Amino acid sequence: MRLTHWLLRTVLLLSLVVAGLHLDGEAAFAQAPQPAAEAQTQPAQTQPAQTQAVPAQAAPAQVTPAEAPLANTALDQALKDIDKAKNQLVSLQDRVKQNADNDDALVELAGQVDELGRGVIATSVSLRPRFDQIKSRLSELGEPPKDGQPPEAQIVTDERNALTAERSQINAVTGDAENLSIAITKLSNVITATRRQLFADTLFRRTEISASVFDDATSAFVEEASEFSQTLSSWITFVWKFKALSLFAAIFLSLATALILLSGGYRLFGQYLRRDVNVEEPSYISRLAFAFWSTLIRTAALDVLLVTSLIFLDGFNVLRSDITPVIGALFGSIGLVYFVGRFVNAVFAPNDPSWRLVRLSNLGARSVGYCLIAMAVVNALDYLFGAVGEAMGSPLVLTVVRSLLAALIIGLILIAVSFGKPMLAKNGDPDAPGRHWPRGMAILLRVFGAGLILAALSGYVGLARFVATQLIITSAIVVTTYIGLLLGKAISRQDNFADTFLGRFLQNRFKLGDVTIDQVGLVVGLLIYAVALLTGIPLILLLWGFHVQDLQLLAYRLFTEVRLGGISISLLGIFTGILLFAGGYLATRWVQKWLDSNVMARSHVDLGVRNSVKTGIGYLGIGLAAIFGVSAAGIDLSNLALVASALSVGIGFGLQNIVSNFVSGLILLVERPFKVGDHVVSGTAEGIVKRISVRATEIETFRKQSIIVPNSDLINGLVGNWTHRNKLGRSEIPVSVSYEADPRKVMDILLELTAAVPLILRNPEPHVEFLRFGPYSLDFELRFFLADMGDGLTVRNNLRIEILTRFRAEGIEIPLPQSDLTIHRQANADAEKALVQKLEEPEDEIAEDEIGKNEMVEEEQPVRQLRGKTADGKLKG
Repeated sequence: MRLTHWLLRTVLLLSLVVAGLHLDGEAAFAQAPQPAAEAQTQPAQTQPAQTQAVPAQAAPAQVTPAEAPLANTALDQALKDIDKAKNQLVSLQDRVKQNADNDDALVELAGQVDELGRGVIATSVSLRPRFDQIKSRLSELGEPPKDGQPPEAQIVTDERNALTAERSQINAVTGDAENLSIAITKLSNVITATRRQLFADTLFRRTEISASVFDDATSAFVEEASEFSQTLSSWITFVWKFKALSLFAAIFLSLATALILLSGGYRLFGQYLRRDVNVEEPSYISRLAFAFWSTLIRTAALDVLLVTSLIFLDGFNVLRSDITPVIGALFGSIGLVYFVGRFVNAVFAPNDPSWRLVRLSNLGARSVGYCLIAMAVVNALDYLFGAVGEAMGSPLVLTVVRSLLAALIIGLILIAVSFGKPMLAKNGDPDAPGRHWPRGMAILLRVFGAGLILAALSGYVGLARFVATQLIITSAIVVTTYIGLLLGKAISRQDNFADTFLGRFLQNRFKLGDVTIDQVGLVVGLLIYAVALLTGIPLILLLWGFHVQDLQLLAYRLFTEVRLGGISISLLGIFTGILLFAGGYLATRWVQKWLDSNVMARSHVDLGVRNSVKTGIGYLGIGLAAIFGVSAAGIDLSNLALVASALSVGIGFGLQNIVSNFVSGLILLVERPFKVGDHVVSGTAEGIVKRISVRATEIETFRKQSIIVPNSDLINGLVGNWTHRNKLGRSEIPVSVSYEADPRKVMDILLELTAAVPLILRNPEPHVEFLRFGPYSLDFELRFFLADMGDGLTVRNNLRIEILTRFRAEGIEIPLPQSDLTIHRQANADAEKALVQKLEEPEDEIAEDEIGKNEMVEEEQPVRQLRGKTADGKLKG
């Protein structure tokens, strides 16, 4: 009856649910747009291969009436989002065509296209949980009955039809999203190809160079200079009259920021920002550290100061729209020249030859350094004048001539440098006259210089200008990055970090050992690698035509979606998963310690129980932390289940012993046939259990030897546990007395001595067993119980001393092992007489065998005397 009643209630509830779902599904179909309606007649499309893990439903077997409206609402929202994305895609396509020659606009459009693509993917993904619900429910309902089979209930048919129609709608929307995503990807590729072609056209654009070009550029320069002078003077007048307070506030905040940066930088990195003049021969690591950190930190500090100054000036409305690009270019030029100057000072060290990283003479280091700074100044002025010309709307001819002059000057400087003598003299004296460049280096400098001049005079001004910029700035950045990599490599070497300032500080501050400080040095070396690469690579990419938006998009894709074939990996998700696992691991350790020291210790819980609880919590916490970490990393656990099933055969054969020991360890922790602190005997191992893990158990013998026993041996073999239920145990002391002793008196003495020991239990009470009549003694055995078997050795030792002392006082003898020995001697006068005669002969005439016989006879006498004693201590015979 109870089963029938439950079935009736289930059928009634199911009918109500399906009726509500059917009505909501019809309402959704009536309101659905045309593409979704057409999708009802189309076959269901195949879902993409990659799906995200969705939360398990509490009751997937039933669909409540509230689920269908929510699902239709999500479907309607997805349709609206897809239609909106289509319109945005059309608009972006038109804007890409209109701005095909504007690289900055294309960069902005590329970011919008990427954002649109992510939105479409998110819309498609939002429908997958509902699709999985429908798929699961249809699997439960099964296929409709075929011809000849009994018809099913109408409510089941209605539910299947409604779910099938909704699945078709979702398939249609997902298909539209996939097609739209493909179109967005194509547009992104078009933008990339357009920018690449635009960059190539700019580099290889040829301009006719003639005298008229210089005349037009001269007149244009005069006109631009006059116009810029008027603009600058009007801005200064405006600022002085109306924005003086804002200007001083911006300058004050900028200087305050500079002071904070400088003080903090010198406090943290002061050791690496200045050379130690007291060191005559600095180490290789010290020179690398100064060159890298002084260049990087000081340049970064100045850049931050310039950027914050620009932000403050713009925030206080001191700048105008026509002046802002010029001020930005001025700050950029200052930063460029300062970076090259710091690079020259760090690498070439014109005034400190002992800190120099290259083998140049003092004169050569100064001359090469000044040439590099001069080329940097030329590049900076060209960049600044270009910004001024762009703000003033100068003609193209002025830009061409300006770039031509910059390329010619840099080419001439390279050719002039190639004829110098900067190399260190053979005797190693930096003040001595230097030597010529190596032949290959000199030829390379001349080729680059002549190539720049020829390219510029041939009309390829853009190419010459680009190569000139890369020769100076990119080379400085590459060399600085390389110095950082060398520094990281040097610090990572064994025993090198301990000799550095930071290594000595950490070692003295935290009392680190040699091994620990060496491991810290390895980590520091890796961090220096990361700093060098993360600083150098983005700067090089920016110089080679990339924009900040390109780097942001590249970083976003690198950290959120890295595709390897059909697999999508999120570095940010992996990092988040690692952090979650580390946090879960630390939390598990904290919970273990807190429970053990605050809960179980106060409750006086048995040591073995505490160990089992700690171990169980540890495995549970680490398992949960691993699950959370893997889920946060974006790894589908169902895929891991497939991998585990595929590896089950290999685990069954190759890892059979490991799995067996693991399962045995879990059984030992749960069943607890013995625990930590128990006295066990297993095979040849006997001792105290010190640790139980999932693979093996550690047993410490009484000689302090640790024996590691696999758990499977303990499960499958015989294990004796002296302290399984409790530590109660019986101890025995055998006692033997002579036949003259009174047995009852002996028993009374033993019991009396036992009663005087507090550790011996009174219940069960101790007793003495009269075991046997021995060959030379009466044998007794004193038996008593102890509450802790660990006290047995001490108690037995003390009792034996008391028994011996009392027996001596009472005159009770403990006999030695005895036996009767009878010696039969036969009088033979003739033999004795012959022996006496031989003994009276000279020593050298006695035969060797006779001497041996006499020695054997003399050695046998003590043995015969010992064995000839009787019970009264007298010799027989």
